[in-house]
Amino acid sequence: MRRSPAVAGRFYPGDPAALRAELDARMRGAAPAIAVRCVVVPHAGYVYSGSVAAQTWARVQVPARVVLLCPNHTGMGVRGSLWGGDAWRYPGGELAIDTELRTAILACTDLELDVDAHLREHAIEVQIPMLAARRSDARIVPIVLGRMDAAACRRLGEGLRRAIEPFAAETLVVASTDMSHYVPADRAEVLDAKAIARILALDPEGLHAVVEAERISMCGYVPTTVALVCAIGLGAREAELVRYGNSGETSGDFDRVVGYAGMLVH
Repeated sequence: MRRSPAVAGRFYPGDPAALRAELDARMRGAAPAIAVRCVVVPHAGYVYSGSVAAQTWARVQVPARVVLLCPNHTGMGVRGSLWGGDAWRYPGGELAIDTELRTAILACTDLELDVDAHLREHAIEVQIPMLAARRSDARIVPIVLGRMDAAACRRLGEGLRRAIEPFAAETLVVASTDMSHYVPADRAEVLDAKAIARILALDPEGLHAVVEAERISMCGYVPTTVALVCAIGLGAREAELVRYGNSGETSGDFDRVVGYAGMLVH
């Protein structure tokens, strides 16, 4: 089965021409693209996090294969859900599944083939048009993750690394996450800086620990921890923050914001 968009027309334009125009506008003016191992990007509606996400995607030389990890917002499906269906549609096209890499990941991890966790989940879907704008022939492997402790994150990250290793030169790992949720902007900035510092330090266990210790409402800290473990295992040596922002910059409400960070790991 192909996955059809669940949030087109709400999180991003459902009309192909309008979608392309918005992506072009939001990606304009970015610094030159570079090869990276991993990208960390937000997943709110484009009106809120679209500029952070688009400016981050615009910095990436997207290779042929892309593994996308996100948190489970719906509660549906299994805890470690590896998309078991066919291509993902977006307004104006579709991205094929990398069945070769999916088979390798299935063999090297405890992930289970599943579609239920993906059908209504927005956190990977909102990345698909941006990814397609950068490389329309990329093949993808979507993964939705529930709660995991740090040890489980490391095991999964190392399993992904083993699966990806034969394809490492042509594979990008994406962690889809927002940062703090529904706190004052100044509080979000303080809390998010602590999580961002651990990502910049390439410290996956430190990220997991600080999010839990400080109760930072970073929804995708599990996939980000997993992605960092994998990227480091594949040779990543540094990270950079492309842009940080929050929803108040759009809504005007700085009393209850969601934070957004775009980061590159290379």
